[in-house]
Amino acid sequence: MADQQKVALILVESIYNAGVRVVFGIPGAKVDALFDTLSDHPEIKLVVCRHEQNAAFMAAAVGRITGVPGVCIATSGPGAGNLTTGLVTATTEGDPVVAIVGSVPRLLSTKHTHQSMRALEILSPTSKAATSIDVEDQAAEVILAAFRTAASNPKGSAVVSIPMDVASGSSRITAFPSPAFRAPLYGSSPREDIETVAKMIDDAKLPVLFLGQRASMPRVVEAVRSFLKKHPIAVVETFQAAGAVPEDLANQVFFGRVGLFRNQTGDRLMSKSDLVITVGYDPTEYDASSWNPKSNLNIVHLDYVSCDYGAYYHPQIELLGSVRENILAISETVKHVTNPAENEFCQSLSKELISWQADLDKVAVNKLVHPLTFVSALQKRVSKDTTVACDVGTVYIYMMRYFFAYEPRKLLCSNGQQTLGVGMPWAIAASLVQDPPCSQKVVSLSGDGGFMFSSQELSTAMQQGCNITHFIWNDEAYNMVEFQEEMKYGRSSGIKLGGVDFVKYAESFGGRGFRINDSSQIQSVMDEALAHKGLSLVDVRIDYSQAKDLAGHLIQDSVG
Repeated sequence: MADQQKVALILVESIYNAGVRVVFGIPGAKVDALFDTLSDHPEIKLVVCRHEQNAAFMAAAVGRITGVPGVCIATSGPGAGNLTTGLVTATTEGDPVVAIVGSVPRLLSTKHTHQSMRALEILSPTSKAATSIDVEDQAAEVILAAFRTAASNPKGSAVVSIPMDVASGSSRITAFPSPAFRAPLYGSSPREDIETVAKMIDDAKLPVLFLGQRASMPRVVEAVRSFLKKHPIAVVETFQAAGAVPEDLANQVFFGRVGLFRNQTGDRLMSKSDLVITVGYDPTEYDASSWNPKSNLNIVHLDYVSCDYGAYYHPQIELLGSVRENILAISETVKHVTNPAENEFCQSLSKELISWQADLDKVAVNKLVHPLTFVSALQKRVSKDTTVACDVGTVYIYMMRYFFAYEPRKLLCSNGQQTLGVGMPWAIAASLVQDPPCSQKVVSLSGDGGFMFSSQELSTAMQQGCNITHFIWNDEAYNMVEFQEEMKYGRSSGIKLGGVDFVKYAESFGGRGFRINDSSQIQSVMDEALAHKGLSLVDVRIDYSQAKDLAGHLIQDSVG
């Protein structure tokens, strides 16, 4: 064994060997040995956040964008507890995260003492694994296991708790080398199962490839695109699978994204399909009871893990293993796929998918900015390589339905937990992981309610030099709740907000503040805000008068 090293150094070297180059957290006495060691590391950037929840959000965004588990650090007591929402969001939505939390010295672990809390009991339900480093010689092994757990499919968060005295102690077992941190790869399913699914596709009159959140990984997207070039097949995405279909094939095979309410083009397509191949689909994205309400669709389940079998989701066959390898294997075996471009029904759906664009002049019923007018203006001003991080709220429904994305993990949303406040923290993380950091514009959006969940991180964005333009769709209310309450009860309650001058708020942090009061200002203000190098924030007075339509006109299976 090597000479003994400080445990804090072992953890930091392990983080580095895992491929981590930026760490998010808030300091405290129980983790100050880690912060002290990180401050000396020449290649790991330590980002001090304003709230632990946002540190977890940022770590999750790093995990989603790069594939390498993001790292967040919090001290004991409330610091650890504040990670809860961020970690459960990451685990639900397949984002690899390693969270390191401090705890009281071992001698005091059974005492009623300052900041003593059973953190692992609180955080364990939010994560794939939650483990304490009880003795110094466990440090390297526990942190290695956490990274491998977080990075193994289905990906998620892993928690490591370290007592204060262990962190400052020494161990003879030092950090493991980089190859040890790589999660094991999966292979393809049995050959006979591949051939069975290939024949089902050959025989289907209207097969649909239904891509879910685990189909958004770049390696999987590469395989999906290879399949589509050989075998054009109708594709529907969940919100988190956005960007899987390339721009040059979108007009031929893409039929939109589905989620929340069964009233989209993709829903109409799947209702008529005689074979739905789900790829990396997770029911938290869009319950099967919503898109298969009659429980009569013929389904193939293709994923790393077994399906959540039930009344509304009972596949004819499951292909388990590497999603990428199974897609490639099917591609080599399939002989014929019904081309949606040659199908009359699909042709009508393709026109329906973009029909809203021809009606933009009609949607504005007053001077406020209509959501679709905004979406169209933004679409024209960003490239397919621009990262757009969207917070939860009515803004996210409009963006995930109508904003086109042509590269994987460039249009980000929280769909499994629908967690408010992710937009700005995700944008910060996306800016920092660029090469070089903060070199390209990142766009984020939120409602005025969701923005205030994490608005203090404007300070973090400014101090880190992030190049972000954040748009706030401002109606002074929690509108996503409001319009659904009105549909249920004929009125809304508990949704009123307001009282914030967001332009002055942005300027108080050192950023640029802009305001769009009506549609006539969209182009000029949006251009100026996006051109600003650094942090800019735009308060958009939004028109939600037609928001109820998002949940209306639900599809009936008898309708053609």
